Amino acid sequence: MSILHGMLLISNLLLLFSQFTFATDTITNLDSLPDDGTTLVSNDGTFELGFFNPGSSSNRYVGIWYKNIQVRTVVWVANRDNPIKDNSSKLIISQDGNLVLLNKNNSILWSTNTTAKAASPVAQPLDTGNLIVRDEKDNNSNNEESFLWQSFDHPCDTLLPGMKIGWDRKSGINRLFTAWKNWDDPSSGNLTAATVLTRNPEWVIWKDSVEFFRSGPWSSAVLEFTNNPIYDFQFVNNEDEVYYTFTLKNSSVISINVLNQTLSLRQRLIWIPESKTWSIYRILPQDSCDIYNVCGPNGNCMLDKSPRCQCLNGFEPRSPQQWNALYWTEGCGRSEKWSCGVKNRDGFSRFGSMKLPDTTNSWIDENMTLEDCKAKCLQNCSCSAYANLNPSGGGSGCSIWFGDLLDLRVSQSGQDLYVRTDVSNTDSIYRHRTSRRRKKIGLAITIPGLAILVMVLAIYYICKTKTEKKEETEKDEGRDEDLELPFFDFATILNATNNFSIDNKLGEGGFGPVFKGLIGGQEIAVKRLSRTSGQGVKEFKNEVILCSKLQHRNLVKVVGCCIEGEEKMLLYEYMPNKSLDSFLFDSVQSKLLDWSTRFNILHGIARGILYLHQDSRLRIIHRDLKVSNILLDNDMNPKVSDFGMARMCGGDQIEGRTNIIVGTYGYMAPEYATDGLFSIKSDVFSFGVLLLEIISGKKNSALTYQSQDHNLIGHAWRLWKKGIPHELIDDCLKDSCKLEEVVSCIQIGLLCLQHHPDDRPNMASVVLMLSSENALPQPKEPGFLFKKVSNEGEHSPEKQTFSSMNEISLSLLNPR
Repeated sequence: MSILHGMLLISNLLLLFSQFTFATDTITNLDSLPDDGTTLVSNDGTFELGFFNPGSSSNRYVGIWYKNIQVRTVVWVANRDNPIKDNSSKLIISQDGNLVLLNKNNSILWSTNTTAKAASPVAQPLDTGNLIVRDEKDNNSNNEESFLWQSFDHPCDTLLPGMKIGWDRKSGINRLFTAWKNWDDPSSGNLTAATVLTRNPEWVIWKDSVEFFRSGPWSSAVLEFTNNPIYDFQFVNNEDEVYYTFTLKNSSVISINVLNQTLSLRQRLIWIPESKTWSIYRILPQDSCDIYNVCGPNGNCMLDKSPRCQCLNGFEPRSPQQWNALYWTEGCGRSEKWSCGVKNRDGFSRFGSMKLPDTTNSWIDENMTLEDCKAKCLQNCSCSAYANLNPSGGGSGCSIWFGDLLDLRVSQSGQDLYVRTDVSNTDSIYRHRTSRRRKKIGLAITIPGLAILVMVLAIYYICKTKTEKKEETEKDEGRDEDLELPFFDFATILNATNNFSIDNKLGEGGFGPVFKGLIGGQEIAVKRLSRTSGQGVKEFKNEVILCSKLQHRNLVKVVGCCIEGEEKMLLYEYMPNKSLDSFLFDSVQSKLLDWSTRFNILHGIARGILYLHQDSRLRIIHRDLKVSNILLDNDMNPKVSDFGMARMCGGDQIEGRTNIIVGTYGYMAPEYATDGLFSIKSDVFSFGVLLLEIISGKKNSALTYQSQDHNLIGHAWRLWKKGIPHELIDDCLKDSCKLEEVVSCIQIGLLCLQHHPDDRPNMASVVLMLSSENALPQPKEPGFLFKKVSNEGEHSPEKQTFSSMNEISLSLLNPR
């Protein structure tokens, strides 16, 4: 017994020693970090280093994440391209002073591979999220110069405050970022961001080694980042380093930049403690003109034009046929008028608010004036444009470009660009004066004709009805609105849809028909607003404005619009699987929706609504969520669509009231249907209806339920009270579903359907509940839209029936 007691005592002492050892934040050459749940925590408790599984993957990795953020956010992974297959690995300091990851066979899976030597090397996660290897005896241990190795020099997909994206010229280190392959796989994806070493540096995103996005020259980027309320930015370009970094003005704010492989975006995120979620502050590319060189050489991308690609003044399409077909890759070439060096012919056109061209073929001088810059450009026939190097503070320095100008666009944060062209294109004062003189002469000659024309027009407009005048006014206002979407002319849409052929028709809603089309090799869906549509000009403009500002993988993407004459159309990305209702309520198609697919659809819808409520640039209440407004892509991923009825809210506003109810009965929250009160919680109610329909495969408004049930909501509530919620499950799911998971979803649905809005969870909580196995609160009786009424008196039970309404979209319904 004494031997046994001794062994237990030694075991307890070892356990105590292990816990004591890792109460510190370092690994020394005397200990290790095993894969047993032990972690290292930075001094102030912000970051944690340890082993983890990403998502549902069984692979193990060593990584760093925020310790006190409920949603595990991994910011760095050591062995991202060499996963561990079990939990028998450990992290140690090797004899040569490197931090090394060993598997159970003591084979090296990952190493810092530094050649620097130290008497007492230690590894330590810092409060910044930087994992360093340093000499414990070095008195300058907080000095970056003294680090033997640091993870900030070897980033993954996340840029933290204080990290550098760029080059260390002395060591040759290139700090580039590579996206995770997907949410469950941190291995290197095909989306990469890095600083390009040109004379005027800029950072670039590549996709499959093809340039995808370019920031623009750092010298001009300073304008965009000046006076930002949240961030301080720094751009460094000297003989030792070339890099970009950011810091936070408020130390209590948590913000990161992440390369998102799934969305092909760089996202700037801010952590919102109240809702326990990340909120998107900015995304890049931010619109279709941000895609690298989308209009080809010397082509200017302008979101407010149709088509969005326009040749620069003094240039013309190199291939007019392809240009007219919206294939812009060949770009534009100079017109035959221009001749280099010819006196009084060789000049410059000024283009304002321009993102400056790709700096690969450029030259700079920090001391030149703008006039000197112009003279320098005129001396070289290869010089195609010039601009101020530093536009802030009145402008200084000189940037010159040679050859074709690549990746041009109009930008709010842009600056003046002077493009070399024939002087006849630049003498605007002379041309304007000549034009005025010609107009005066023309007016003097044609006054009698104009008088007759005015009389005819007056008679024509007098005969117009008030309705036609109103529609024309609204149409003109729509043209003046800055809709921030590419415009397409009617002829282009006509050609794309084969004259709106019946063979191309995808379906028809209350707004009008939808046609399949093809523009520039891209399949699209064209929503053509009918004159008799309940969605008027105001709703159409609302949808256009909203769609131009929204970008999320679970929202349908709008690629452009057309407003011409009486025609109003929206162009969407084409969804090959159409809408969810075409599967869900079809006896054959519904069998293709197994539980895994339906659960993924629920997740996607929830994430899309959460983005609308919380993470988009505007707080948006959809007000018409229903299965027919959920579109499915080729992989059955859901995308929320139809924002004609949506309401934008400013600031912290989360609710409002209206005298005109819009939406669809069967999905409306009670407070909205009866009193016109709408809020983010009314969208939550609609999501609850969607959830029950997806689980049951039945419509909420169908008249197929037992007499004591109001509708699907009442049916689900009765089954829940009887303790048999599983009877709600669609028969075709019986073999594919996890019963506990489906019942949990039914409970979440009933919580979303609570009568009082305050009792319903917000969408951030819904997303969390769908992803968690924690116990859920018990629902109360849900809110019902349909109540029992009597045809022959209140007290005649034999005559009691249920009032019902078909599933129709309502655009004009005055409550009370």
